[in-house]
Amino acid sequence: MNAVPRSALILGLAGVIPFLWGALTLISPGLADFGQDAFGPRFIGPYVQLSYGIVILAFMSGVLWGFATKATGPRAATGYGLSVIPALWAFFMVGGGPVSAGMNLIFGFIGLLLLDWQFWRWGLAPQWWMQLRVLLTSLVVISLGVGVFL
Repeated sequence: MNAVPRSALILGLAGVIPFLWGALTLISPGLADFGQDAFGPRFIGPYVQLSYGIVILAFMSGVLWGFATKATGPRAATGYGLSVIPALWAFFMVGGGPVSAGMNLIFGFIGLLLLDWQFWRWGLAPQWWMQLRVLLTSLVVISLGVGVFL
């Protein structure tokens, strides 16, 4: 398996920062106070995790759509159909309070990982794709879990 390109790894890990930041502000009252003062209440705790999680699921739908463009025939149609699921999941399932929204985001990111695997299995994603996606998804799910289970 090819190594994850350095730029993809760095940018992918940077994309996890809002999830980690939200988790840290939930377990550290001092950090939460700092975050509230410096950035406002929308950028701490579950608020940053949930709003950013919706954005990332929608973004990942676009990534999967791009992979689907590499396919032809019925596989392309299936790929396009599957690619919109993460965005629709976020739109319809994330709401109703921070715990249920957080759980639904966790389910959404786990489902996204399954879609990533399918596109990778079809040869539409780079060889290194799953190595990166497992790492990032694990970090996201753990971070969201702090908000759900604390």
